[in-house]
Amino acid sequence: MINIAPFVSCKYQPLINFRDGLTINRFIPPRRKDKVVIVIGATGTGKSRLSIDLANHFSAEVVNSDKMQVYKGLDIVTNKVTEEETCGIPHHLLAFVDPNETFTATDFCQHASLAVDSITRKGQLPIIAGGSNSYIKALVNDDIEFKSRYECCFLWIDVKLELLQRFVSERVDKMVKDGLVEEAREFFNPDGDYTSGIRRAIGVPEMDEYFRNEDKLINEDALDEMLQRAIENIKTNTCKLACCQRENILRLERQLGWNINRLDATEAFEKKGGESHQAWRRLVSEPSARFVHYFLGEELLNIPTPPSSSSSTSFLPAVATATH
Repeated sequence: MINIAPFVSCKYQPLINFRDGLTINRFIPPRRKDKVVIVIGATGTGKSRLSIDLANHFSAEVVNSDKMQVYKGLDIVTNKVTEEETCGIPHHLLAFVDPNETFTATDFCQHASLAVDSITRKGQLPIIAGGSNSYIKALVNDDIEFKSRYECCFLWIDVKLELLQRFVSERVDKMVKDGLVEEAREFFNPDGDYTSGIRRAIGVPEMDEYFRNEDKLINEDALDEMLQRAIENIKTNTCKLACCQRENILRLERQLGWNINRLDATEAFEKKGGESHQAWRRLVSEPSARFVHYFLGEELLNIPTPPSSSSSTSFLPAVATATH
């Protein structure tokens, strides 16, 4: 009779033994992460402009990360990019939420993840652009699924604060000429509730006193004074927002260890006309394109180092991965 040894399961008898605690998992390469570009900066610095510049240069689509621009309505007040300004570039998460709804950072993460996924599935580069840094933090730093799937390159457009404040004040004047008052009137709330939805946007609460009194039989000069005071409050609060946004970016860079490519657009804001466009291209759009080319792993030859404006700006793009 032939004796056959009992079957021994490989489960208990590994075929390969590794020394020093190595396992076969160490030899499996990690999954390649998809790339995402994130454009940040204070209000009025040109985030939409740069995102469209980059989207025209690369095969890309834009995802809005401004917490007021996600709402329908108040296009002038919230300074939404116009259809003409998009140059045909698809924009996601723009004017799609009911004005009265509450849209949270969690909601943004869910919608932004879906948008980014749909863009990458088409072989396009997602560019997230907007001034709501709390949304960016929630997505990049707190959303585990996003962190595990995507690698991010940060581009920060910075402008000398004094100059930026003058620019946003002038922009408010232009918005008033374009119909800001008439647009805000449609969202006037007699109950004075400006704590939720799109009514939180700068440009609506400031007009409350004027709207409450414009139909009353009061002195025209007094009414005009109320209007001018409201416009000045809009300018003041917009400037305060710009300061807070800039401080938030510096804090995120410091506390979370984000490496951010800073692009100083001050000269582009100081100049006018064609000289301004040339400075923007030289200091912002062209260096940004070089950063993104390198970030995407594309070989570049004979490309000069872009001008440095801070210690955080270098030719090698700053990258935030899933493990900060």
